[in-house]
Amino acid sequence: MDKDSQAVSELLNCALAESGLSQAAFAHALRTSASRLSTYRSGRTKPTAQFVVRAGRIAHALHEARAHRIMTAPATATAIREASDEDWAWRMMLQGRDHLRLLLHRQDGSEAAWEAAPGPTGHAGFDTLLAALAAHEFEAAGEELPEWTNVEALLDPWIPEHPFLERDEVIEQTPEYLSRLNVFVPERDLVTA
Repeated sequence: MDKDSQAVSELLNCALAESGLSQAAFAHALRTSASRLSTYRSGRTKPTAQFVVRAGRIAHALHEARAHRIMTAPATATAIREASDEDWAWRMMLQGRDHLRLLLHRQDGSEAAWEAAPGPTGHAGFDTLLAALAAHEFEAAGEELPEWTNVEALLDPWIPEHPFLERDEVIEQTPEYLSRLNVFVPERDLVTA
């Protein structure tokens, strides 16, 4: 392996270690496959400079978020997937969204922790809602949307059961950025974690 390929391999190995994720999870966060990341790390395939820079930036942001106990998109998806009940899943969703707001407010690049694509939550509605909320926050902050937030509308409407609103009231009180994805949650239920 030539010196430049060796240097790229070392950069990616350092990024993987710093991310705190498994190779498969880090590859997913970077929107590539584990096997492709492996070929980049071994030097068998040469990644683009953009990929290497992005891997380092996202790995560093994930590390910093973990060190400060800030939820990232992958951590939020995991928390939702592992929630003991739906109420806790909602809390984790909104807490993650609130942490994203905090990172976007800092304007120091730490929002890159939310550029990392999350794994599945185990529920298509929560997957779509997580992407929609993240996209909404990035857009509100005037930042470029992470690629993973570009999702298709659900085939069937997801209208989670509400404790005191009727179905029609939930639909009526849902913001447009959610309803166009066939997700129906009243705006006031998204206020705080």
